[in-house]
Order: sequence, then structure tokens, then C-alpha cells
Amino acid sequence: MSTLIYRTAGESHGKALISLVEGLPAGVTVDNDFIDAELLRRQGGYGRGGRQQIETDHVEFLSGIRLGKTIASPVAMLIPNKDSRLDDLTATPPLHRPRPGHADLAGSIKWLTTDCRETLERASARETAARVAAGALSRCLLRAFGIEVFGFVRAVGPAQSSLQVTSDNWRKLLEQRNASEVYCPDPSADAAMRQFINDQKMAKDTAGGIVETHVFGCPLGLGSCMTWNVRLDSRIAAAVLSIQAFKGVEFGLGFEMARRPGSQVHDEIAYDPAQRDTPSLGFTRMTNNAGGLEGGMTNGQPIVVRGAMKPISTLGKPLRSIDLNTKQPSLAGYERSDISAIGAASVIMENMIAFEVAAAFLEKFGGDSMDEVQANYAGFMAAARKLPLK
Repeated sequence: MSTLIYRTAGESHGKALISLVEGLPAGVTVDNDFIDAELLRRQGGYGRGGRQQIETDHVEFLSGIRLGKTIASPVAMLIPNKDSRLDDLTATPPLHRPRPGHADLAGSIKWLTTDCRETLERASARETAARVAAGALSRCLLRAFGIEVFGFVRAVGPAQSSLQVTSDNWRKLLEQRNASEVYCPDPSADAAMRQFINDQKMAKDTAGGIVETHVFGCPLGLGSCMTWNVRLDSRIAAAVLSIQAFKGVEFGLGFEMARRPGSQVHDEIAYDPAQRDTPSLGFTRMTNNAGGLEGGMTNGQPIVVRGAMKPISTLGKPLRSIDLNTKQPSLAGYERSDISAIGAASVIMENMIAFEVAAAFLEKFGGDSMDEVQANYAGFMAAARKLPLK
């Protein structure tokens, strides 16, 4: 069994971010332009702050790649920080007034310091650039097997899109998403989302929202029901909730399932011989309320995940806090920040989910080289199409 993992290192205003990916087989064609494009998308979105005008995120491969392909060794990627000033106490002074909603207070007590800077530099969402690089690299593997990932903004505050995403229309919606400043493919909701962000800017407040990801082309059986820690839905949920400022996750109908009877929830199964050679092996559903996952495993339908991002915790009109040195009431500290990073959040979630799907894919079909992985995948699909075995 192949184990695909990643780790990140680096602080918000340190010299660089590092992403280390281990477990990719040899022979994965690496699309450097695609990875850099995902990093650029993470920097964008309506409501972003001044930091994004400074950085031009791109990856520099330090190891694991030769002539544009993986060589099975760990892949180390470096993302330079132009705004590097961690040891400059004038540019990055100590912060003694923790911000409500941030890691400041808990981290300061945990590491026995009254300077929140030492927590916030790592807790910062700047770290997610390294995660997007890891996820985009994993998508180079998924694309070789026809697995595609599509993420977008579903809602910003009360402004919400009701568009339906399907296997047939997602590529058109991808074009519309890429043309939207808020990364929403629904033009009818785009203006309301931007207006809500504008309203928060004028009020010196911040905006959160809901982002959604669809994964198309997964074969049946990724993940497992045999042990709790390999259930793919739980792994995806953990990955989503690990993203800074995310407070909720749901699959398919999600919490709406709790308000309906079972007859209106579970996806009835049919068989279409014309789709026998697709990743679904011909097993079809009229609905996808389960979001493509049953029993912790992919069921042949698109994976559908939504994540809820709270408003950013640094406000232009600071909330009440205390000074950690004096314990006296004070307004929270201010760090340069965004009004909304919901567009960036959609990019991060999209790539984090891709990484978990890629990890599950390699656990089932993994090998030392892409040739071996492709043979394992083809062999499984051929055997599955022969069921029932004599």
C-alpha cells in the first residue's frame, strides 16, 4: 500500500514556505504551470488585502523531480516570501492584545509567552499556500486517471447561489467561475456577494461564506468501511476543518438529511449498460444526496463537499480584548488582513480534498511507478466489470 502524505513549514513573514510531499510514484508528469496557476488563484478573490499585492507565489522544486516527472523520492517545493521581515521588530512588533477568533490567546498560553506574534505567524492562513501546492501536485496524478476537481464559492454572508452542478455542465461553470471576482460561477449571485463584502469593508467588518467542491471521475471503492481512520468522508472532513477559519463541513444534502424521512434521502440504485465502461461501472443514481460517499467509500457518483468559513478575525474596528502583560481591558491588536478570503478558501478546500482523494487512490491502486499504478487500476476495473465472478 502506498502512503501519500504532505507536511508544510514556514511562517507568514518568514523567508519562505515549504511543502514536502511523500509517496508519489515515479513517472507522474508534473504540470508546473498548473501548480503556479492554483497558487495565483489562492492569492485572488474579491475582498483580499494588501499582502496579495506584494507576493507573486510560485513553486521552486528542490527535490523529487527530474525532467518534469516525479522520481518517487520526496518532492520538496519552496514558495518564497517577498514580505520577509520576521526578525525585524519594527516591521513585525510584538503583539500583546489577542484577537478574538484567532489562535492568539490559546497559543500564547500554550507556549508560555505574552507575544502573540510567535503563534500568529504560523497560525496565519499564509501557510495554506504550501497546502495548495501539495494539492495541486496531487492533481497531476489524478488527472492521469480522468479524475477532475472543481471548487467555487456557494455563498458569501446571506448572498447565495442556487445553481446546480452536474457532470455535464461543470466545465462551462469552470469558465464562469474563472471570470468571477468572487469565484462564483453564478452571475446572478455574483453582484450580491460583492456588495456584501463592500458593506463589510465600509463597516470595518469582515465576511465569511460557504465554499463547495465537486470531484468527478472517481471509481467505486476508494476509502473503506473496515476501520474508522480510513473512511474517506472522515478524512476529507478532517482536511477541510484543518483549513484556517473553517467551522463546518457537510457532504451532499448534509444537515438537510436530518430534516427529511429516509425515503427522501437515500439515493436509489439503477444499472445502465451503456455506462459500463465509465468509472461508475454502469451503476447510476437518480439523485446524489450522499455526496458520492457511502460507508466511507466512493460510490461512483461525484463527491460533493461544502465547507463553512467564518469571517476573518482581524477587524478594522477591533473587538474587545485584554493586554496579556497587564491583564487590563484593551482593544484587540490589528494585523494587516483581508475583508474576505472566501475565494481563496474555495481554492484551498478544492486542493485539500484533491489530496485526500489522491491518497485514497494510491492506497487502492498504488505502486512504485505510474506504469504499475495504471496496470493496477486497469486490472481492478476489468475485474469489477466481470462481476459476478463464476
